[in-house]
Amino acid sequence: MSAPAEAAWQQAVELLSGADEVALACHVAPDGDALGSMLALGAALRSRGTRVVASWGGEPFEVPAAYSFLPAVDLLVPPSDFPAAPPVFVTLDTGSPDRLGSLEDRVGTSGCTVVIDHHASNTRYGGLHLVDDTSAATVVLVAALLDRMGVALTQEIAAPLYTGLVTDTGSFRYLATTPSVHELAARLLATGIRHDLIARSIYDTAPFGWVGLLGRACGRAELEVDAVAGLGLVWTVVESADLSASGLGLADVEGVIDVIRTAQEAEVAVVVKADPVAGDWKVSARSKGAVDVGLVCTALGGGGHRFAAGFSSGDDLATTLGRLRAALADAPHLPA
Repeated sequence: MSAPAEAAWQQAVELLSGADEVALACHVAPDGDALGSMLALGAALRSRGTRVVASWGGEPFEVPAAYSFLPAVDLLVPPSDFPAAPPVFVTLDTGSPDRLGSLEDRVGTSGCTVVIDHHASNTRYGGLHLVDDTSAATVVLVAALLDRMGVALTQEIAAPLYTGLVTDTGSFRYLATTPSVHELAARLLATGIRHDLIARSIYDTAPFGWVGLLGRACGRAELEVDAVAGLGLVWTVVESADLSASGLGLADVEGVIDVIRTAQEAEVAVVVKADPVAGDWKVSARSKGAVDVGLVCTALGGGGHRFAAGFSSGDDLATTLGRLRAALADAPHLPA
């Protein structure tokens, strides 16, 4: 996938600069990059006098506790209050329309849909694409767009941009971390944002119920050293009962996979989470660099990045894991 042409950037600048009202949406169960890119763009547009509304099409409509500190959360409205036919509709960090949940139809009803994303699995929906799968995060593309619009970085804009950058690079540990990523981080820190408080909220703050849930998830973890064509698989399950007992929701348990993936015998880590609302399984997968789990999850109906991806499954647990094992066994190995 090639980087956006300069003509596309300029078209986006002209469209957003001339719009009186812009509606923003990201994928359901938003992570730091989805929320960060959406709120940063929303804050920037609002600072220029544009009317802005932002949402995602999932229930329950709740900002994950780890991201509740983000500026501009007052822009968020439940999907029921989202415009039915926005004149300008911008989606962020969303690879396909179905990931918009109940807002999927806005792609067809809007006057123009702008897609800002860095997923290799992006389906090129909508009319104007700022899509680059070589970008470390969608916030990188938003920052580039704001630069072209002549928007000065403020703390209100920088904090959500930094949140997306730090989460999608794994605190600058993942392969996608480039010199330009650190240069952008330096620009954001120069605004005076408290990166230590941002990191504390995202990584080091959780209800006590999280500790018990993590213990149960780790206690039922399984290691399959012969899986993934001998590269190894570690996986665990988060049941609906775990969520109920801990008082947590799906968005609160994303960090489980960061613990599971530390098993040195496994190239791929997987957490299968019960969705008590949809009644299906949400599967998260991580690779340490030898397997493209983005391709694997796309083949299973999901999507994501090379080393971090996921999909949903309406099958039972055994069937879901069986399909995943088969796909991982056939996945080509990446060069070292």
